[in-house]
Amino acid sequence: MIEVGNSVPNFSLIGSDNNLHSLSDYKGKKVILYFYPRDNTPGCTTEACEFRDNNKQIIDSNTIILGISKDTLASHVKFITKFDLPFILLSDEEKTVCNLFDVIKEKNMYGKKVLGIERSTFLIDENGILIKEYRKVKVKGHVDSIIEEFFN
Repeated sequence: MIEVGNSVPNFSLIGSDNNLHSLSDYKGKKVILYFYPRDNTPGCTTEACEFRDNNKQIIDSNTIILGISKDTLASHVKFITKFDLPFILLSDEEKTVCNLFDVIKEKNMYGKKVLGIERSTFLIDENGILIKEYRKVKVKGHVDSIIEEFFN
């Protein structure tokens, strides 16, 4: 597991734009890397739309947003189109990056235990150092707290 203050290992995933995205592509920029359970679900939609609504302020602060879930690229494209999301969503169907950040957790779904993504956000600085992590994220107010803490 990556700890705050440590360098984040480079990783690569295919994005919703059908291009390979590596963390190293964003050297010199801050990265908001957020993991979410599933496209087109209420909490995930709210979170994505809050990032969308604050995207200009985030970009103006030399920062990019990357969302990651286990959904397919086709699912990501539909999600982006439906909600006019201006950032890349990465597909981690093999859970490689999810495991790197230790966000796969046991959850209780309708009385059954399943493994899924625990909503989490990681802030990475211009040099690839993890500077902040948010685990077990509650959607309401989450993006606002990131903006307040890092972009005001």
